[in-house]
Amino acid sequence: MTTAIIILGASGLNIAKQVKAVLPGSKIHCLISNVEEADIIYTNAKEHIRTLFENGTTIIGICASAILIRSVAPVLDDKTKEPSVIAVAEDGSAVVPLLGGHNGANQLAKTIADEFSTKPSITTAGDLRFGLALDEPPRGWHVANPEAAKGVMAKMLSGDGVDLQVEAGEVAWLRNSGAPFKEGVSPSIHATHKVPVIQDGDLILHPTVLALGVGCERGTEPDELIALVRDVMKKETLAEASIACVASIDLKSDEPAIHALAKELGIPVRFFSPEELEAQAPYLQTPSEIVFKEVGCHGVSEGAALAAAGGGKNAVLAAAKFKSNRATCAVALANKGIDPLTIGKPQGVLSIVGVGPGTPKWRTPEVSHLISQATDVVGYQLYLDLIAPLIVGKQQHESALAQEENRVRRALDLAAEGRNVALVCSGDAGIYALATLAFELLDRENRGDWNRVAVQVSPGISAIQAAAARTGAPIGHDFCTVSLSDLLTPWEDIERRLKAVADGDFIVALYNPVSKRRRTQLPIAREILLTGRPPETPVILARNLGRDDENIRSTTLGELTPDHADMLTLVLIGNSNTKLIKRGENTWIYTPRGYAKKMEPLKE
Repeated sequence: MTTAIIILGASGLNIAKQVKAVLPGSKIHCLISNVEEADIIYTNAKEHIRTLFENGTTIIGICASAILIRSVAPVLDDKTKEPSVIAVAEDGSAVVPLLGGHNGANQLAKTIADEFSTKPSITTAGDLRFGLALDEPPRGWHVANPEAAKGVMAKMLSGDGVDLQVEAGEVAWLRNSGAPFKEGVSPSIHATHKVPVIQDGDLILHPTVLALGVGCERGTEPDELIALVRDVMKKETLAEASIACVASIDLKSDEPAIHALAKELGIPVRFFSPEELEAQAPYLQTPSEIVFKEVGCHGVSEGAALAAAGGGKNAVLAAAKFKSNRATCAVALANKGIDPLTIGKPQGVLSIVGVGPGTPKWRTPEVSHLISQATDVVGYQLYLDLIAPLIVGKQQHESALAQEENRVRRALDLAAEGRNVALVCSGDAGIYALATLAFELLDRENRGDWNRVAVQVSPGISAIQAAAARTGAPIGHDFCTVSLSDLLTPWEDIERRLKAVADGDFIVALYNPVSKRRRTQLPIAREILLTGRPPETPVILARNLGRDDENIRSTTLGELTPDHADMLTLVLIGNSNTKLIKRGENTWIYTPRGYAKKMEPLKE
């Protein structure tokens, strides 16, 4: 579930930011739009909170509990399915789980309370008496039949013991709770990685002690791999809830079928090098010389399962290799719980993001989310400074302005190591930014480790869009962009494109118009454009868009000089029909698109 941290104004912001820091992926929702650190703005608190609740969103309100209660009261229904709702005092002194106590709210409240060195106001009996919520066990455990938890807890609270039968998993959290346990009585709590035959009233707990190793041919259909796994789990009476992760060889880290399997099971996928898998060779039941010659280890599925379960000395094969037409799988049983985030490595992720011209208000929610998920951020220091609140605690890799190739290589190398990397660009990542360089390097070098990285480009507000929005609608008709920098493009090509702009009467945005050593290009561009549009053509000069020292002016094409611009300025030049108008106290620039032809003629 997603998590929304609700604040009503700036007074709750500092506490909200602390809560967000301990809950990765959470978003701050604010009622007033002048709180720039907010991720989402809303206008009606009750309606917004109610909608979030109905959508299954976990809600943490930095406000009075009554506001949350009155907001969700009309839509309360099934307590087994409701999301968590927690009220937090604006000074952090009280943390109260209101709803969803056994759907995560109590544990979430404990996490938040720890951040503020206080105790959560938990009222559920099992939590108070034994520190237990049987229908919400600790991380690494799953409940097969939560409906049985209430009866088992009632027995324990009455002083009557219940039987504890342990086949797998570490159960110190149960034994050390002070809850009464007696052998041979009913009901029982079963801690097992199997699908047991049970009596009515027994509670089944599954520890995550199984590692699922898989291998497959390139292009294997996901349904084939999923069906193979399900058949093996059923044949061996193994519980899917006990699977901690899917594991395979790193050569398969971009294999769609493996990721589809992990998504189907709702668990992470981790990858190991051939050397790491070959270390499990003495413990394999079906080693293969053919596999060794192909990938450098004697078994992929068995080796990956054992490696993920802690290695042959700490694990045994619960299911040796099974095969389908194009896939294999095996299952290993660890002698203790498996934390998938500490083993192997995930598929590397490279998100190439555009953060907009400057202000957080122009940053898309998708970009903010991708940056929040990243372990590493790579970028020019000025751009990293623009998103400083988003990248606190992340590994930051900055480079000088002219070191674009080094920056992209660094991002790709980090992602190839299995890290989640955000490559930060200003404006839009695909407009005179680093997305194109990333794909050019992938194209030219064709490196296997880079090719297995999951690459995503996320758009941002570009300078041309921002400048146009600030001044009216100057790009309401056909437009284009031209960079006047000849560092990467021959000036002859730039001139040829400017002549095409003039011939086609395009609105044009000039990027990189002037630098300390380049002062002749802008006058040449002006003269070329004057061949196709009048000297009175409006020109917008937009500098540092979205930043504290934003400056937007207008001039005309005939008056445009290099003194009007620098490398931080976008020069937006209208076409022959672009108009500057003054209406009331406002001055606007717009380019007609032809709607006048459809309008009724103005009457004299």
